[in-house]
Amino acid sequence: MPAQTLKESPVKAAVVTFPYNPSSQRLMAELGEKEGGGASEVNLLGRLYEPEGSPNRGMGGALSGYPKTPNHISRRQWITVIILFFVNLINYMDRLTIAGILTKIQNDYQIGDAEGGALQTAFVISYMIFAPIFGYMGDRHSRKLIMGFGVFLWTIFTLIGSFMPNYHLFLLCRAMVGIGEASYSTIAPTVISDMFVKDIRSKMLAFFYFAIPVGSGLGYVVGSETTMLAGGDWRWGLRVTPILGVIATFLIIFCMNDPPRGESEGHGNLKATTYAKDLQSLAKNKSFMLSTVAFTCVAFCTGALSWWGPKYIEYAVALAQAQNNTDVGSINVRNVSLIFGVVTMLSGIVGVPLGSILSTKLKQKYPRADPLICACGLLISALFLSIGMITASWNIYVTFALLFVGEVALNLNWSIVADILLYVVVPTRRSTAEAVQILVSHAFGDAGSPYLIGLMSDALKQSLSQESVCLPESASKSMPAFAGLESYSNVTQCDVAVDYYGMQYSLFTNSIVEVIGGIFFIITAIYIIRDKRKCDRFIAAQTSASSSKKSSTSETKLLFSPQKPDNYSVLFQGESPSISTDDEDEDLPPQLQLILPNERA
Repeated sequence: MPAQTLKESPVKAAVVTFPYNPSSQRLMAELGEKEGGGASEVNLLGRLYEPEGSPNRGMGGALSGYPKTPNHISRRQWITVIILFFVNLINYMDRLTIAGILTKIQNDYQIGDAEGGALQTAFVISYMIFAPIFGYMGDRHSRKLIMGFGVFLWTIFTLIGSFMPNYHLFLLCRAMVGIGEASYSTIAPTVISDMFVKDIRSKMLAFFYFAIPVGSGLGYVVGSETTMLAGGDWRWGLRVTPILGVIATFLIIFCMNDPPRGESEGHGNLKATTYAKDLQSLAKNKSFMLSTVAFTCVAFCTGALSWWGPKYIEYAVALAQAQNNTDVGSINVRNVSLIFGVVTMLSGIVGVPLGSILSTKLKQKYPRADPLICACGLLISALFLSIGMITASWNIYVTFALLFVGEVALNLNWSIVADILLYVVVPTRRSTAEAVQILVSHAFGDAGSPYLIGLMSDALKQSLSQESVCLPESASKSMPAFAGLESYSNVTQCDVAVDYYGMQYSLFTNSIVEVIGGIFFIITAIYIIRDKRKCDRFIAAQTSASSSKKSSTSETKLLFSPQKPDNYSVLFQGESPSISTDDEDEDLPPQLQLILPNERA
């Protein structure tokens, strides 16, 4: 047995190590096969106390708190995940339907870009204000009742908003829709985390977040196409998602499963701490805080791009038609929102699963892979989106191709960021953590980015001189009478050029913010391993303490990793001081921890 260093430990535990040898390798391999190679928890002590001759006796026993077959997904679990996916899909359809018909709304209410951006800002502000309230409730009360109420609320106000006669009442309805959606978005990922673990959880989260780009794309399509079918009345574009919302409310209340918090990890008996304690713990969690700041940059870019992207490409198409005095072919101002929506959907179909696959494959070998994948995604996205904006006025097909690549890279983040939160935060604080992340990311991200970009665009239009952005002969030329350019009939070609460049310069802000987000993800990688270990230890200590009060032969948790450290550490829960060579404030090597109840320490 190697020599150990004795030191006091706040958890009053004794830690001993044993060498990395064939016996320990064989044990790790057997347990790794059970869980697909990932870290897990095993009911070791329970197996040691099985009667002689029992097939379950020994080190290869069943998993504590896990299903008999860890990779099996029950029918009820599938139903729950599909319901959550469906609601997330129509959630984002509702958010982006307005973006697909924004020009018509602006013309109807006679508002500028700043007021148009405020429609999304009002929604997100109410969304982020109420997210912490629903997060607190989600950690302590029935989650499906809270979600059912929220979905019903945004369904009603989306429908009411389609009948509002003036801009300010419509703005109020959009704010109320944000309240309803806050209840769902803060809670849904925690339901998935309480049903699945490890790779299965990552895949289910990828499926859940797959609804974001697909729903966003459908929002553009549904908004623009329904409006066209309704003879140009944009209000009908807002009346599709309320029908689906009623169905979703019924499914949540009567068909969805709400598992006990922490059940999937064998910790269904964990008790919530005070809200102040939850917030204090989250504030000290460096991985959570840094990834939240980085994700805020993702939200900023996503909010601005999804809101103003179609409008910017409309300007580009109109300008190209005017300068060339010819139609640009199959793409015109009328179908820009449709094509933008299809590109957004396709980028999500590729990007979200790709992020999950990269995470699953690389994380086993490189534990810091998750934040680094996110960082690379943001930096690649910044490059391709910037080039795409520059090419928009001379080749719209190249622009859409670059937009697709940039959005694929941006979509790598969704499921990975959610997974990071779930494995560095304990189960009883996850809804609160989701709420805090939503509050911060929306407050400094997509709550202000549509309004900020719109405000910058309006200001730049005033400051840009016509001489600097258009040819002298186009200053007085009217727009050609091509299909889709009816709304530009009263402006000159030079006016359209000013609109185009004003929006382009404003959207370059996105690229700067994406680079900042990539830097914060790189910093997150420094702390990710340590914070995950702290989370595992806290859960194990809480569970052991709770179990020891019920039985002297409480379940024992064996935490293991298939990686190859120099030694494995075995932790005995008890009243003795700890013996360890690890510094809790430094990155810890993968550990094998055997936690015994106090009576056997």
